[in-house]
Amino acid sequence: MMVHIIMLATLILPWFTLFFSNPEERKRYMPVTIFTSLLMTIIFQIAYTYEWWILHKQIVPWGYMIDVSFAYGIFAVGTFWIFKFTSQKFPLYAALNLITDAFMAFIVLPLLNVLGIATYKNILPWQYFLVIFVLSFIIYIYHKWQQRIYKSD
Repeated sequence: MMVHIIMLATLILPWFTLFFSNPEERKRYMPVTIFTSLLMTIIFQIAYTYEWWILHKQIVPWGYMIDVSFAYGIFAVGTFWIFKFTSQKFPLYAALNLITDAFMAFIVLPLLNVLGIATYKNILPWQYFLVIFVLSFIIYIYHKWQQRIYKSD
């Protein structure tokens, strides 16, 4: 029951932090947030197919494939805040992603195993780190492209 509450909290609570941003920031960074959720959904689909990890707990019926609390909660909103604080500062963006991705791969995911939420199977922590770190550059390129569209408004 406690794990279920933690998963619900990581889905819902991060969205409340957006009240600390202004409408202009939400307009500017929400496209990259949504794009990130799409990419994480695709990564979870690939992970399910190749059994990179196994999800043992879920908060929605399709959660055996996608960790909804992560992909649409803390990871998505975390992306919003990373872009808010590092926009136009690529070295800071890369460094912050290096740190957060390493934390996720080497600390959080092993903790999920301890909590019985998920376990690595056919992917090693350093491989997962590479996947999400490379993803951060794809997201950055998308954001830069999106910013050009935003400026033309």
